[in-house]
Amino acid sequence: MEMLKKFSGSSLFLPVVALTVLLIFNTLFVDGFLTIQMTEDGHLYGRLVDILNRSCSLIILALGMTFVIATSGIDISVGAVVAISAAVVCTLIGGRGDGVAEMPMSVAMLAAVGVGVLCGMWNGLLVAKFKIQAVVATLILMTAGRGVAQLMTEGQIITVYYKPFEYIAGFLPNMPLPTNIFIALAMVILVAILMKKTSIGLFVQSVGINPTAARYAGINVTMVIFLVYAFSGLCAGVSGLIESSLIRAADANNAGLNMEMDAILAVALGGTLLSGGKFYVGGSVIGAITIQTLTTTMYALGVSADQLPVVKAAAVIIICLIQSKKAQEMFDKWKASRHSQQKNDTKAVIGKAVKQL
Repeated sequence: MEMLKKFSGSSLFLPVVALTVLLIFNTLFVDGFLTIQMTEDGHLYGRLVDILNRSCSLIILALGMTFVIATSGIDISVGAVVAISAAVVCTLIGGRGDGVAEMPMSVAMLAAVGVGVLCGMWNGLLVAKFKIQAVVATLILMTAGRGVAQLMTEGQIITVYYKPFEYIAGFLPNMPLPTNIFIALAMVILVAILMKKTSIGLFVQSVGINPTAARYAGINVTMVIFLVYAFSGLCAGVSGLIESSLIRAADANNAGLNMEMDAILAVALGGTLLSGGKFYVGGSVIGAITIQTLTTTMYALGVSADQLPVVKAAAVIIICLIQSKKAQEMFDKWKASRHSQQKNDTKAVIGKAVKQL
């Protein structure tokens, strides 16, 4: 009971409850939701595997977005950076019909991630050095990014026939799960180790709570902000690799479309306040899986892609209301009232027992 009380007050309570509710709903109303089967070549497939597979890009984006939001910033350009990264890797590998790559895939992958980092550094430069508001600074790249991707692909959808390219988001031989699940897991572990073994998390949190105080404490606020945007760009670059590998093509118009909103929603659902400060990487990961589960649920119920943003908007409103100061005050007031009522009831029972004696 004590553990339940402690968990209900933790940051993971809301995302875990939201995910649990969605999983129970799917189990009851979606046929075969929990069914997982294995193919002859040892690959697992089913709705749960599909949710994990499709949520990998969002998990990675949410990692970067968590640090950005923790510094009181926001990065609405990550969707466009995903499109740029996808365009770079597919353009360099090429779309030759004979399945031969025009450039080594490792070089193309490094170039795509590198371009993502450069995009993040550009955002970081505008926000940290030139003090441009984060929304405005990242809006520039959000607006221009898809145009840049269109220029790279010359307005065409480049389909990659090079077989190893599909392994990024597909199955390696004799592997039960898609590769991108392991990529996302590696990114989460890397961030967890950095949080555990270094003071990066403390620096980011300090900058988000009070940058002036952090500066007086000796923290290089400009560098911290610059690096979190660069890391967000790196995450977007990796997500671009996965998204392009999923469809084996670079689609500048649709790659990463609206993913910035899903990433922000995942971070908010994970318990990180959009005003900055304390952040929860684990909550963001669960939030990303919850968002993908919600998307899969809506598709399973026949909701079209055009109507899906309405459902997500409703989720954002509920989260904002729950996280609002007024809602917290009302909850604290209700808890105090309930505690007082319990004390009065206890006194009444004791008094009645004394009279009977």
